[in-house]
Amino acid sequence: MNMNKAKTKKADTGSKSARRNGKRNLKLVHAVKKSAKANARRKAASPPARRGRALMADNMIRTVSPPVQPLVATQDILIRSHKYQVGEIVYFTSPSFGRAAATGSYTVVKLLPSEGDDYQYRIKNTDEAFERVAKESQLDRA
Repeated sequence: MNMNKAKTKKADTGSKSARRNGKRNLKLVHAVKKSAKANARRKAASPPARRGRALMADNMIRTVSPPVQPLVATQDILIRSHKYQVGEIVYFTSPSFGRAAATGSYTVVKLLPSEGDDYQYRIKNTDEAFERVAKESQLDRA
C-alpha cells in the first residue's frame, strides 16, 4: 500500500509538472499569437508605398549593366555677343538696294537676337520720330 501511495504521489507530481509545463506552453503560444497580431496591425497601418518598395526589393533581379561607350570630347563653342551696347552711338550705313535710308549717327536703343550670322539692333536717330532695325554689318563705331 505504501508503494501505491508513492506511485500515486509520484504520478500526481508528474501530472502537476505537466500541467505547469502545459500552462507555460499556452502562455508562450498566446504571446506568439499576440506579437503576430501586433505585427499584422503594424504592417496594415504602414503606408502602402513603403510596403510596395519592400516587396519590390525582394522580387528585384539584379543584372550586370551593359558596357558604356566613352564620352566623345566636345570642342568648346565660342559664344559671340553683341558688338555694341545700349546707349552707344554708332554710324549707320544704309544698304545700296531697296529703300535709301538716312545714313548718319544713331543711338542703340535695344539689342535684338541674331538673324543668321549678324546680330541685330534697334537704333534711333535724334532727327527721326521712329526707330530702325539694323544689322551689325551695317553699323560702325562713331
